[in-house]
Amino acid sequence: MYPSDYRYTKDHEWIMASDGTGTIGITDYAQHELGDVVFVELPAVGTKIMAGQVFGTVESVKAVSEIFAPVSGEVIETNAALSNAPETLNSDPHGAAWLIKIKLANPAEASGLMDAAAYQVFVSEKETSA
Repeated sequence: MYPSDYRYTKDHEWIMASDGTGTIGITDYAQHELGDVVFVELPAVGTKIMAGQVFGTVESVKAVSEIFAPVSGEVIETNAALSNAPETLNSDPHGAAWLIKIKLANPAEASGLMDAAAYQVFVSEKETSA
């Protein structure tokens, strides 16, 4: 369910890093917990983001949730399609619903995040304790 070439955070963001850039989104678990997504707020191109800090929000019919940066870098692209179709986060969170692309400040930073197997265990433990 979770792409094996992505890295994951405990806040349920993912990053796919390659060649000094990273594509960031929220996980299937996150979109499921949020419910129907109705709005996404993303930073402007050129914004510098820091690992662990908020860079945007996702609004659903249930709540507004902050999105945390899994790594540090500079925003080089945002997914403009989400402005008109935020519900894509519910239907394709690991694909078409990527949020931002960044130039990585430190490409090694992503290696400290969970791999798909570790994230799957993390999520299943959360579901068991819920």
